[in-house]
Amino acid sequence: MSVELRRANHSDAEFLLELVTGEETREFLGRAPDTLEEVVADIERSEREPEAFGWLVAEADGERVGSASYRVVNERHRIVEGGRLAVDPRFRGRKLGDEIARAFQRLVLGELGFHRLEIQIYGFNERAVAHAERVGYVREGVKRKAYEKLGEWQDAVLFSMLQDELPPE
Repeated sequence: MSVELRRANHSDAEFLLELVTGEETREFLGRAPDTLEEVVADIERSEREPEAFGWLVAEADGERVGSASYRVVNERHRIVEGGRLAVDPRFRGRKLGDEIARAFQRLVLGELGFHRLEIQIYGFNERAVAHAERVGYVREGVKRKAYEKLGEWQDAVLFSMLQDELPPE
C-alpha cells in the first residue's frame, strides 16, 4: 500500500483530533492538541507558515490512514523536529507507519530541503524505538527523565537523520 502525504486542511480536523487523542495513541505522543479548536489552530498555522511548521495527513488508496508533523527548531542550521507520527488504529499491522515515516523523511529532507530531522520517543515506547531504527534514524542518546508522562518522569530516546543519509527511493 503506497502512502502519500499532503498538508492537512480544515476537512481533516475531526480525523486528526480523533487520531491524536485516541486511547491507543495519546499516551505515546508528546505535544499534540487536545481540542478541535487547537487542531484547527495547528492546521491554520501549517497553512500560514509552511516553512516553519507542517501537519500532514497520510493517505493510502484514497483513505486517511495517519499523520506526521514537523516544526523548525533551528532556522539557521535547517534543523526540524518531527512528531505526531500516528497510524489510524483501523490500519495498524500493515507497516503503514514505516511507509509514512519514509515519505515524511523524503518530504522534509528532500523536497523541503532541511539538513537535519530529529525525533524524540518516550523510552517506554519500545515499538516506536524499533520502528525508528528500522526506517533509518540514527540513535543519538537518551534525555534522562526529560518529560512527565503517565504520572512519572520519562526518558526520551533521541534519533536523527541527516539530509545526506536519506535513502534513495
